[in-house]
Amino acid sequence: MNITAIVLAAGQGSRFRAEKGADQDKLLVDCVGRDGVTRPVIEQVLTNLPRRIVNRWLVTTPERSEVIRLAQAYGCQVLLVHSTGMGDSIAAGVAASASAQGWLVVLGDMPFIQSSSIERVIEAAAVDAISVPVHAGEYGHPVAFGRDFGPHLRALTGDRGAKPLFAQATVHEVDVADPGIFWDVDVPQLLQYR
Repeated sequence: MNITAIVLAAGQGSRFRAEKGADQDKLLVDCVGRDGVTRPVIEQVLTNLPRRIVNRWLVTTPERSEVIRLAQAYGCQVLLVHSTGMGDSIAAGVAASASAQGWLVVLGDMPFIQSSSIERVIEAAAVDAISVPVHAGEYGHPVAFGRDFGPHLRALTGDRGAKPLFAQATVHEVDVADPGIFWDVDVPQLLQYR
């Protein structure tokens, strides 16, 4: 299935800023990736996307010029939004790539997901299903939505994500040995992967 990645990078990161300073964008803070290379958080996320994902969109706000630059360097089309809500970002990204066979929703603050885990989620994707990585019985990220979910994804609003769609869907659970599927960097202490 030819899937389109939608990287969500519009959130304010308010918990991170509260601890580190109002001028600190967590997406641009350096961290050491699982490959041992130090890069900004958003660059780690983009590096982890498998090459087979040709269609890539990054959704962010207009003032994030460095995030925009990095996204373009990694082959993403950039969609600028004026809302920081996750639902608004997903809806905008899906609307912009309406011809896709499916969407892989990737959170821009999760730099420690293994590329192999993302590959497995993509392989389990189907036009009429949701595929999600599972570790130790818990759902993680990124999540793939088949084409049939396009209208539901475009209808999302505010900060509400797509989790309610799971209740009415066929869900393909993809077991992975990868705690990185849970690891976001909401606070500075989480920049170090253990």
